[in-house]
Amino acid sequence: MFVDSHCHLNHEREGLGSPDEIITRAKAASVSHMLTICCEIHKEKDTLIDIASRHGNVWATIGTHPHEAALDEEKAYTKQDIVNLTNHPKVIGIGESGLDYHYMHSPKDEQIASFRKHLQACIEADLPIIVHSRDAEADTMRIIREEGRGTRLKGLLHCFSSKRELAMEAVEFGFYVSFSGILTFKKSQDLRDTAKDVPLDRLLIETDAPFLAPVPHRGKDNEPALISHTCQVLADLHGVSMQEMAQITSDNFFRLFTKAKK
Repeated sequence: MFVDSHCHLNHEREGLGSPDEIITRAKAASVSHMLTICCEIHKEKDTLIDIASRHGNVWATIGTHPHEAALDEEKAYTKQDIVNLTNHPKVIGIGESGLDYHYMHSPKDEQIASFRKHLQACIEADLPIIVHSRDAEADTMRIIREEGRGTRLKGLLHCFSSKRELAMEAVEFGFYVSFSGILTFKKSQDLRDTAKDVPLDRLLIETDAPFLAPVPHRGKDNEPALISHTCQVLADLHGVSMQEMAQITSDNFFRLFTKAKK
């Protein structure tokens, strides 16, 4: 049984159908649990909590994606507002938040301010941070260290596609590293080399659905039911069976997201 540690069940795609249909197909494909991720609090929080509340095997997060960090509606949410929203029993993490210097949809200072706010909320709520980092490796770890020093900050780097150094620094800090369908792409040999070096007890898998469908479905809309392809590649890299890797990554998920109940 697989756990999809990062998907966007509310992002509509005509070919995928409703969130309920996506979840039904996921169950049929042995996906036992899913975490649906928030990118814009003001738009998504009610929908995501509703989806999670209607399905025993789905949880949600609360957070602002770095692309949306400059939006007045998102900046209006204080650290305490975020903490308060995590009081819902189905909200088990905060994010995705972080830094994206590739697209720069929000100015760097706005992204950094938002990231710090989310990290501080995680520390107060004692929940994991789901980190988005693209072309921002140095600042990502610098800010995590600064905010997390002397605290119990925990979290993961989601959809990892950065350099090996970031993964190793995150693991050393105590974070987990989550791999998506990018791991299956032909051009991703450097990423596979990195994934092979991440300790088994720090690995997670995700789809980031409806984005980044794995080979052999690349170019199509993604969904949690396709997570086995990523799991198989990760298993091969570590020399274990897919069933063993599914168990390892599922155990890691519940070790990190302690508020989640099987």
